[in-house]
This record gives sequence, C-alpha cells and structure tokens, in this order.
Amino acid sequence: MRTTDTDVSATKPSPQQHRAAMIAEAASGGLKAILLKIALLGIVDAIALYGLFVLFLHQQWLIFTLVAAVTVVVNWIYFTPGKLPAKYLTPGVIFLVVFQIFVVGYTAYIGFTNYSTGHNSDKAQAISALMSSAQDRVPDSPAYAVTVLDQFGTLSFLVTDPNGKVSLGSADSPLAPVNNARLDGGEAVGLDGYTSLSFQDILARTSEITALAVPFSDDPNDGALRTNDGSNAYLYLSSLVYDEQADTMTDAQTGTVYSDTGDGAFVAASGEEMLPGWRINVGFDNFARAFTEEGIRTPLISVTLWTVTFAALSVATTFFLGLFLAIVFNDMRMKGRKFYRVAMILPYAFPAFLSALVWAGMLSESFGFVNQVLLGGAQIPWLTNEWLAKISILTVNLWLGFPYMFLVCTGALQSIPTELEEAATVDGARPWAVFRLIKLPLLLVSVSPLLIASFAFNFNNFNLIYMLTGGGPRDAAADVNVGATDILISMVYKVAFTGQARDYGLASAFSIIIFVLVAVISVVAFRKTKALEELNR
Repeated sequence: MRTTDTDVSATKPSPQQHRAAMIAEAASGGLKAILLKIALLGIVDAIALYGLFVLFLHQQWLIFTLVAAVTVVVNWIYFTPGKLPAKYLTPGVIFLVVFQIFVVGYTAYIGFTNYSTGHNSDKAQAISALMSSAQDRVPDSPAYAVTVLDQFGTLSFLVTDPNGKVSLGSADSPLAPVNNARLDGGEAVGLDGYTSLSFQDILARTSEITALAVPFSDDPNDGALRTNDGSNAYLYLSSLVYDEQADTMTDAQTGTVYSDTGDGAFVAASGEEMLPGWRINVGFDNFARAFTEEGIRTPLISVTLWTVTFAALSVATTFFLGLFLAIVFNDMRMKGRKFYRVAMILPYAFPAFLSALVWAGMLSESFGFVNQVLLGGAQIPWLTNEWLAKISILTVNLWLGFPYMFLVCTGALQSIPTELEEAATVDGARPWAVFRLIKLPLLLVSVSPLLIASFAFNFNNFNLIYMLTGGGPRDAAADVNVGATDILISMVYKVAFTGQARDYGLASAFSIIIFVLVAVISVVAFRKTKALEELNR
C-alpha cells in the first residue's frame, strides 16, 4: 500500500501539539521536579494529618471524612502521570471551596438556626454548663490528687482518687480510667500525648484552671471535680437536677421544673428561660422576624434604602467627578497635566480606613479642623446629626473614590480613536454633541463593569461607615443595634458582634438578604451593559 504525502502530514503532530507535549513532559518529569513535588505534598499531607488528628479528638466525623478524601484525591492527582489540567485546577478549586463556597454555605446554615448569645452550643454542653454554674462543694468530699494536663490548648485533669485509681477527664469528657499514666509516689503525674503543667504554668493559668469543672461521670447529676490550687480537687454537686427521661431540669432549692419546649432552652411554666440554651434549627424564623417584627422590619427597610442610595450616589458622584477631571486633564492644552494627575490620585494612595479616621477628627463637632478653622469655631454636628452625617459620609467617600474613577476614565478616554471625534467635528458636531453621542456611549461600554463592581463595593463599604460615624446616630426605637448611617453590612456586624445579645442567626439572615440584593442588582446591571454593547456595535 502506498502512503501519500497527505497521509503523512495528517499523522505528523503539529508544532503546537509538539510544544504542548514538551511542556507537559517538562512539568511532570525531572528529578528536581519530583523531589519538589514530594516535598510540597509532604507539607500538605503533614497539615492534613494534623487536622485529621484534631478532628478525630473532637469527633467531627463528617469533616474528618471530607479532609481524608480530599487528601487522598490530591495525592492521587499529583503522583499519577499526566492529568496536567487537574494538577493546575486542584489548588484553585480547594481554595474556592474553603474560602468561598464553605463560608457562604455555613453563613446560610447559621441563618436557619437560633445561634446567638446563650444559644451557641449543643444540648449536652448546655446541660453541663447549667449544672456547673449551680455547683456547691460537697462538705465531706474526699481530696483527689490532680495533675493538670494540656493538649493543644485544652486542659484536662489527671486524677488519682483516695483508692489509687487513675482517671482522666476534661470539661467536655467525663472521667475515664487510664492505665498508662506515669506515677510518682502513688500519684499520677503524667500521660503520653499530654503536657503536665508546671507550678509556674498553673499560676499563669489560675483563672482557667479554677473555672474548669470535670464531670465525674456520664450522669451530670453525679457532679464534677474542681480545684482551687491545681493539686487537689474536690467533688461539687449542682443544685439543679436533670431528668434525662422526662427531659427536664429541676431547681432543687425552689422546686421549679424547667422543660425542653423545643425552643433551644429549658423553660418553666411561668415562661422563665434558663440560659445557656443550645443551638437548634428554626427554619425561616429569622427571616420572618426580619420582615414581620416592627422593631426589626422598620430599621431594616430604612437601612436598605439608605444602603442603595449611598451606593448609587457614591458611584454617580465619584464617576462624574472623575470623568470631569479626566476630560480636563486629557486636554493637551492643559499646562502641568502630569503634576495635576499625580495630585489627583493622592487620596487613592492612602488606606481608606486611615483616611476615614482623619476625616472623623476633622469633622468633630468640638475640636475638628472644619468647625474650628474653616468655620471660625462653629458647633456643627457633622457626624451626630442624621442628615449631616449622611452628607459627610457621601462627601468623604467622594474624596476617597474619585481618584479611582479618574484613572479609569482617563484610560478609557485615551482608548477612544481620535478619528471618530475628528470625523464628527468635520461634520459640524459641537463638542457637547461629540461627547454625548460618541465619547460617553463608548466610555460606558468600557467602564460599566467597573461601575457595577464599584456599586457592589460601596454596598458593603464597611470601613468608611464604621470608622467615620460608627453607624450613628443610634436609632433608639429599633429592637436591634442600628443607627441612621448604618448600611446593611455594618448593621450585620452590630447585630452579630456588639452588645450583650449577639444574634448570629439573625445577622446571617441579613447577610443572605444582602447576597440576594447584590446578585439581583448585578444581574440587571450586566444585562443593561450587554444591551449597551449591542447598541454600540
């Protein structure tokens, strides 16, 4: 059979295919590459093994299984020849899952729970905490010799009872017998895998040690061991009695019975609630509270409207000021354009939170530069009056944001072909018509995605609000900690992390609302941008 030149050229690899094969071979071969691969995977596997050990100790089986599976898959990908795309994609996918998908998913999960101050643990931990908070020392309790142990920051008691029996326990694990403890004079003084605290260590962690209560057994009614000196422990019994079958907690001193009503706490017939409670799933209750309770709904609506207004005005003012300056300094007739351009971007060069702090001092009612120097000692409440505070925020954000828009618009204007302007001028178009009908549409095609990104950024511009006004002035009528200048993200922060009642579930529900709002606005804006691109083709 005769082979033609066409058949040979069809089977011969192209230069691009040959180059790709060489790159793949170089990436996967060579002694140095293999040793580097082994070293990096060794580090990854060591971190994974440490994480698996910690997860095993805390009995987090779901996460344990996921980490183990991912570790096996990663090793299989990198030790198997070929699979070049997977080798490049794997690190990015892992970081995406850990830092984006997991965070969003966990936030959504918390939004459907009652996770808050007093409801931040499971039921077993809540029962243990309740009974520990009402403990009194048994008058005739024998002394138990104790050695305080540390393992990864968690304290435990290595206990030798009067009969010589050795047990180990921590705040979350009741006493259990151990057989491999190191003894000294008949008392246990150490255990493999644990660090025995020295006298100096005990002094340094006295408050932590004295607050530690180790359950005597699986039954919380059997009490717990506590120590005041780190060497001898005594039995403490609680004045509360827990009935596991009836699922009730009884106060032995008053006789009041508290029952589990399904709300994540023990509640008496009178409605009195025992805290701490525990975390439970509450479905859409947090969202229902956000939209039905007057004390939450009204401030939520006002904060949402101000957030949208603040983001929209911030984008509009910074864009038009930046565009105006870009047009001015793009004119070849302007003298000293380079100097002015450098001066214009100075606000952009300083960290935004530091600039906000400086402006907060300058706008102080009592001693600020604006009142004392520029206005001759006036007492204008720039940051404490509702409307003046909003104007101040928009002004400061304009000062912080216009340099970015100035740079963006300068680049976009310089990318517009000069022939278009020249042709329009020859046809008799005036400068305003040239700008409105030619430059601005072409400019918007280039900068619209950046305007959408700027809107999303200002929608969550936490630093400016928190550093300048702290969200104030405070709305005293609201049931949540919120002020007149709070935007949604600062409101979420206050609900979750400030005040005595920190409601993480409600804050997570607010976060989901923010996510939905930004997503909807972004989708609509990108559709408008696409329509604008089609119009200018």
